[in-house]
Amino acid sequence: MGIYVEWVMSNPLLSAFIQFGILGTLGEVASHALVMRRLGLPCTKGRLVLKVLAWGVLGVVVKFGFTGIKGFTHAVQEGGYLPSFMASGLGHAFAVSLMANFFFGPQMMFFHRLEDNLIMREWNFKGMDMALKSLMWFWIPAHTVTFALPPAFQIGLAALWGVVLGFILGFAKSKAATQEMGLAPAVN
Repeated sequence: MGIYVEWVMSNPLLSAFIQFGILGTLGEVASHALVMRRLGLPCTKGRLVLKVLAWGVLGVVVKFGFTGIKGFTHAVQEGGYLPSFMASGLGHAFAVSLMANFFFGPQMMFFHRLEDNLIMREWNFKGMDMALKSLMWFWIPAHTVTFALPPAFQIGLAALWGVVLGFILGFAKSKAATQEMGLAPAVN
């Protein structure tokens, strides 16, 4: 674990790029496999390489975003605009997560969709409503945990959360597709 921490602290942007490149792509491939109910790639191998690069760029964007939003949250706290329980510990982690997901999350999601649209050579914003809703039900709680950890682990966990969300959304899409085909009863 010490080697990982030293690597992340010595190479913050490179480590963000690599972690997001690998884990973000893994989440996308896993989601695709769940939806299709078979192993396979969501695109051609050439486009997959571009997706790895796009996820890596997103990792760098997230690293800058996390750094900036922590400063923003501190300034808001110092200005007396947040309740005192958000000054430290889990309350502070929650405050940073709220700020990150309200002020940074939507723009980051649209940026990533633009990256994906360029790679896939399409103009598709289908599913963005669910992506934006995930800020509330998934990303705020997940990043509360993320920001409760030491900084060396935050980007890695954020990338890992992307894999988790890929599984959740892939499972949900797979279940919905099964119900649409009449292969499983609808759950009310």
